[in-house]
Amino acid sequence: MVIGVILYGFLLTCVHADGVADIVLSCSLVEEGSGLGGVRGGALFTRTPATLILQDVAVGSEESLETVTPFVPPSIPDPDLLLFEAKASSPEIPSADVLLHADCNEQEVMCEISHYSPRGAQERLDQAFFMVSLSVVGVEFSTALILETLPVEKDHSTIIQNKLGLPLSHLGTMQTKIILMVFSHIKSVSAPLRGDVLLNCGFKQQEIPLSNDVAIEWRLQHRGKGNKVLEMKTKLDDTEGSTVVHSERIGSSINVAQVVGEGNASLGLTNLKVQDEGVYICTVSIGSFHAQQVIQLHIIQPPEVSLSEEKLVLNTKSAQRISCHCRQYYPLDAEVEWFSLSPTDEEPELFANQGSLSSHRQHGDGTFSLSSHLTVPPTVSEGTKIICRVSHPALDAPLSVSLVVEGPVLVKETLRVS
Repeated sequence: MVIGVILYGFLLTCVHADGVADIVLSCSLVEEGSGLGGVRGGALFTRTPATLILQDVAVGSEESLETVTPFVPPSIPDPDLLLFEAKASSPEIPSADVLLHADCNEQEVMCEISHYSPRGAQERLDQAFFMVSLSVVGVEFSTALILETLPVEKDHSTIIQNKLGLPLSHLGTMQTKIILMVFSHIKSVSAPLRGDVLLNCGFKQQEIPLSNDVAIEWRLQHRGKGNKVLEMKTKLDDTEGSTVVHSERIGSSINVAQVVGEGNASLGLTNLKVQDEGVYICTVSIGSFHAQQVIQLHIIQPPEVSLSEEKLVLNTKSAQRISCHCRQYYPLDAEVEWFSLSPTDEEPELFANQGSLSSHRQHGDGTFSLSSHLTVPPTVSEGTKIICRVSHPALDAPLSVSLVVEGPVLVKETLRVS
């Protein structure tokens, strides 16, 4: 993804001397179109190249201000180009510096623009709304913006954008303003079984509020099923008695004071269960407008690992069996490996025969258990350490348990003299 300014065929990052920057993003305008992909020529999505210019993005004091080149539009306005221009100074996009540094950090920015229709609102012919979805691959940054086009004074020289039918500014851009944004600082989070978690979601709106009424809804989607977790309605002027919170899940909560005062719509969950895992959708509605953020919650529980025997006495005549038990872990992905370390070796060696695995057993709390059974050959050397190593997503490093093969017990015989 290229971030910069289109200037005489070059791509530059433009930083102004007043501590703000213009960021230019390559995007796609996503629209529904008829095609052969569905039943009876069902709708398909079409993508048209577009450009989003975020103006006046705040830059930290530690940033270099050597480059002071402002955004330079095409010298001749082109009605075929889709150039969306929006000021990002009011409201400010949280953590927008991630976009500024993405190109240098070789990180891909995902930018999609689509038409947006406010609920119950009647649009004027010269007015349009667009939803912008921004995220950076591999970075905890995700933002949804709702843009409203600004009025353009038309005259005989006004150019109309060919695809959207909207008037362009004298620079050839569609000038817009950000009226609502919903954002999250996390895309995915892991939390322990029976632990607590806070799912981040926030919102900002334009200086002149869209409405005094705000509604927050959190939903959980998992394995094709969806259900409401929590719903809250309140007034941003903090009118007494105006707040209604309805929680479907015991232990779910939202801080009403932070919703009103800070635009913090984060969801708290306590005493997590396996059933809490899935995709959480935070929807913020203000007046006729709403936007969402999606967060993936993973539940993890490391396994308890033990051996069936505390010690193993060498038997040179027959093989013996020991088991490695992994108990009550989540998710299912557990791997068991057997190693041996003889007294003369410096590094453990993988057993050629890894034995057999039991079937997974699922418990009432959703966790799993598994056993691995190893046949120890009679040729194993005395003093050999037998190691069971378990790998699991909930473990920072593999967990090992071991025992040492002991020598056979010597039986003393007493000679009787008659």
